[in-house]
Amino acid sequence: MYLYQGFKWRYRIKNKLMAETLTYSQDVKGWPSFYSYIPEWMAGMNNYFYSFKGGSLYRHNTNEERNQYYGVNYPSQMTSIFNDNPTDNSLWKTMELESDQAWRLELETDIQNGYIDEAWFEKKEAVFFAFVRNPDGENGEPALTIDPSQYVLRSVNGIGSNTTVAAGVITFGFPVGSVLSIGDILYTIDPTNPGVPLLVGPVTAFSADRTEVSFTLSAGGTNPQNTWYMMGVKNAQAESHGVLGHYCKFIATNSSTTATELFVVESQMMKSYP
Repeated sequence: MYLYQGFKWRYRIKNKLMAETLTYSQDVKGWPSFYSYIPEWMAGMNNYFYSFKGGSLYRHNTNEERNQYYGVNYPSQMTSIFNDNPTDNSLWKTMELESDQAWRLELETDIQNGYIDEAWFEKKEAVFFAFVRNPDGENGEPALTIDPSQYVLRSVNGIGSNTTVAAGVITFGFPVGSVLSIGDILYTIDPTNPGVPLLVGPVTAFSADRTEVSFTLSAGGTNPQNTWYMMGVKNAQAESHGVLGHYCKFIATNSSTTATELFVVESQMMKSYP
């Protein structure tokens, strides 16, 4: 179904995977926008755009509230990619927004992911500025297994094989150095399935010679057995240094219901030397 309105064609497209309303612009000779609302019918009359939903008639663009269709609020989203030198492995460290509001950013490369919550942006002069964070577990909780894409992060550190485990205490045949701290999350590797590090729980204490590590078993965690390999994971957000990759795809999201403008998205990046 389509409708010509001014300089745009509005077209509703459906398939088994998606249902979206697209607009075609004669100026750019392309489809620049995707809309979240799915009307049953659309019509233009007397310079107004009307649509039908659930048997009711709606007239669009009649108030100052944005991103609300048929009583449901939707976020605005924009997707783009940084790839000036796609053959170089780069490190994207910060993001800057030339905008009148902060936006949430989700970043994805061919190696790892990152994100910036809109509350983390600081306005410096006329630009919103923030450091890229690496994702932690859902709701800040440690994940039951480590995503292999996170192995490259500085927050993931190998410790070594333990000698014995008893009553919440792991003993090593060597002192555990500063690579592990109280509050870090322990993971272990079952030799029968070495490709999947399993959650153990947070470190709570060390012996004086740091050969014994006390821990609390997390919900859903695995109690390590004697001689199993151990890993320590620090808070991924606190240890964030950016995202590595040959390109960086970002999705900017804004849930505001007021008018906002996003002019430029910039990133401070550097070439990574493994």
